[in-house]
Amino acid sequence: MTVFLVKAAQLLLSLSILVVLHELGHFIPAKLFKTRVEKFYLFFDVKFSLFKKKIGDTVYGIGWLPLGGYVKISGMIDESMDTEQMALPPQPWEFRSKPAWQRLIIMLGGVTVNFILAFVLFMIMLLVWGTNYTTKDDIKYGFGVAKTLESYGFQQGDKVISVNGEAYKDLTIDINKYIMFRKVENIKVEHPNGTVEEITLPEDIGTKLFEAGDIPALAPRYTFLLDSIVKDSPADKAGLLATDKIVAINGKPITYYSDLTYQLKNNTEGSLNFEVERDNQIKTLTITKNEDKTIGVVSKIADMDFIKIRNREYSFSESIAGGLSQGYWEVKDYLAQFKYIFTKKGASQIGGFAAIGNMFPATWDWHAFWYLTAFLSIMLGVLNLLPIPALDGGHVAFLLYEIVSGRKPGDKFMEYAQMVGFFILIGLVLFANGNDIFKAIFG
Repeated sequence: MTVFLVKAAQLLLSLSILVVLHELGHFIPAKLFKTRVEKFYLFFDVKFSLFKKKIGDTVYGIGWLPLGGYVKISGMIDESMDTEQMALPPQPWEFRSKPAWQRLIIMLGGVTVNFILAFVLFMIMLLVWGTNYTTKDDIKYGFGVAKTLESYGFQQGDKVISVNGEAYKDLTIDINKYIMFRKVENIKVEHPNGTVEEITLPEDIGTKLFEAGDIPALAPRYTFLLDSIVKDSPADKAGLLATDKIVAINGKPITYYSDLTYQLKNNTEGSLNFEVERDNQIKTLTITKNEDKTIGVVSKIADMDFIKIRNREYSFSESIAGGLSQGYWEVKDYLAQFKYIFTKKGASQIGGFAAIGNMFPATWDWHAFWYLTAFLSIMLGVLNLLPIPALDGGHVAFLLYEIVSGRKPGDKFMEYAQMVGFFILIGLVLFANGNDIFKAIFG
């Protein structure tokens, strides 16, 4: 299978699981409160269905348009915009005839299942696979440091000892989450010369890193070799060969891959002097960077022992506590991302289905699959709670208003609100997927 098909299959399976369980979250309380559910669909059945079967009052089916799914509940103004039904007198089995608290539970059922699913998956993953982590000395060459962090005292090759006074593990992944999404008052590091320093970071360090494009802020260093040169790239035009070894850029030594990316990103000159080792001789090449600050080289890791990954196993009880903790932080970190999304730069990085699909690995990996499914479940739960009329959160907002004020919004108002919410959602979907297309064409 091609990489595209592997990623697409994982995305389709993950979304199918999430959609079915989300809609079950609405379906089950609706049935418990004796509310008629007319349709239960995976994917949308515009004009026709791939499969459908009626059981009792409900038609169960699979649509052909894989953009989600839905349950159609009698007597509810939703995406079906069934105004004819709403024009008839209310029936006891309809959604609109139920008490507000029951309608609220039905509407919150989907996102509740999303969050429960994520927490359960984290527990299962810890029980089955445990968790990988590294200690300070497992990062053989230390970290490559973003320029923004250098201004606060970090040095290339630093090793992290503790965060906020607590010994830190799993440095390869979570250290960047800590800096970007959580409150980090200080980080204790060991510099390459062996000295230890406690560094204080400002509260807005995440914003500074995001605006500078310094993400990740810390990445394990590794030695590298050139693997290939992209045809007609700046490196190719300058005469760089895949057998060359880059030893310096504008006089700055290049030992690790992070040294290369640091110089390309932070050197203000468009044309750089590369010193390369070729046939035991040093040769100088002048290479002009692309607009995205690359030169068209593909590298490979020279020392695969640059990082040592350890694994911790969990008992059943430990996996429950660990899964709850991981789920809590995943939700909190995801919510923290919104402060970056609602900026001009953040909006340009919003992605659609292609971006989500690219999150999955190129080869099938069940651990990665279930982690991403749990993460997408959190994302689906949070986004569905946004107070946009066409989303669950919009219905919840109107129901809370009704419960507090004692006044139920009129059907006409709900119809107009649903239409506005629908167009907002369509606009967001087009914008996100438009970003994917733009990036695919222009990079």
